[in-house]
Amino acid sequence: MGLLYTIIIGAICGYIADVLMRDNGFGLLVNIIIGIAGSFVGDWLYGQLGIKINVNPYWLEDIIVGATGAIVILFLVGVLRGTRAKRR
Repeated sequence: MGLLYTIIIGAICGYIADVLMRDNGFGLLVNIIIGIAGSFVGDWLYGQLGIKINVNPYWLEDIIVGATGAIVILFLVGVLRGTRAKRR
């Protein structure tokens, strides 16, 4: 159940981030990977900022934190793509 939960939450977080960050169209597999990585980044980021989210359905907190982290990842990817494109 833990692996399935991680994949589902990762897909949701990756999809939310993909739509909010100009719909990069990476696809389901990359959205899942970005969502899972975003969960780690979001958890670290919220911990560093001292922010704690307490919402009633436990999975909603996971989606908020994961989507935030995935948005940060996509933002950084966009910045790196932009600087690399300008060098050419």
